[in-house]
Amino acid sequence: MSLEVSVAGLRLKHPIMNASGILGNSSEGIISLFRLGFSAIVTKSITPRPLKGFKPPIIMELPTGGLINAVGLANPGKSVIKDLINMGRKLGASVIVSVAGSAPEEFAEVATEAEEGGADAVELNLGCPHREGYGLDLGSQPSIVHKVVKDVASVAKIPVIAKLGLSDRVTESAGKALEAGAKALTLINTIRALYIDIYTLKPVLTAVYGGLSGPPIHPVAVRVVYDVYKEYGAEIIGSGGVQDWQTAAELIAAGAKAIQIGTAVAKNQGIVEEVIKGLNQWIRLHKAKTIKELVGIGLRK
Repeated sequence: MSLEVSVAGLRLKHPIMNASGILGNSSEGIISLFRLGFSAIVTKSITPRPLKGFKPPIIMELPTGGLINAVGLANPGKSVIKDLINMGRKLGASVIVSVAGSAPEEFAEVATEAEEGGADAVELNLGCPHREGYGLDLGSQPSIVHKVVKDVASVAKIPVIAKLGLSDRVTESAGKALEAGAKALTLINTIRALYIDIYTLKPVLTAVYGGLSGPPIHPVAVRVVYDVYKEYGAEIIGSGGVQDWQTAAELIAAGAKAIQIGTAVAKNQGIVEEVIKGLNQWIRLHKAKTIKELVGIGLRK
């Protein structure tokens, strides 16, 4: 049995990566992610120049489950990219640089920096739901998705991955990303949400809206992966509410070749090992020899 996969041209010993935004903004964070056992490390989203986030409170655990956050894409800018990649190289890890911007040329600028620094791939953040002018504001418009991906793919030789958030046109945006040169898609990002304190009668987050993550969004992520895989047969990295091997397996059955885990890491430092063990059992259960045999199996039954 084998958990080895190849996605966007990257050969991975198993399909579990971290989701962007989890620890990947410093050399120390890269080390922590490596120690957690991820097969590839995704950095925090990086913009051309430093970007200040929103004022606290920026994150809250919801009584109904999951988290809502509005960090605001805070990051130190492209000057840190080389240090992050170098640390990953020292550890022997594949590094995917998450790129954010407010215009196609900003994505291209950071992607060029990532390639020159030795990144294995770039992931374009076209799904962040809580920073105006970034992320989902661009990713919900298929024509802009096409322009961003095309501009990056024209200057970067390394694989380009488009990360899309939930919108009414997500399947169309996915098609435009693939048409423009994306080698894979990450589906989905957090979902725009709002939490009001019933005692203060005000939204809890200073940004008002935040991104919902964790178990509540998992069925939505499965649906989007299923629809996009059914439409295009694309290489997909599934992300959204993975908290155990079962939820990881569900995304794989829906069409994902690899998985990203974010929120669950905060509560379970051993989740990668647990998911790997469970997926091996899942392969055995279905009398398969490799995890690749079960990608999209839910569409073939």
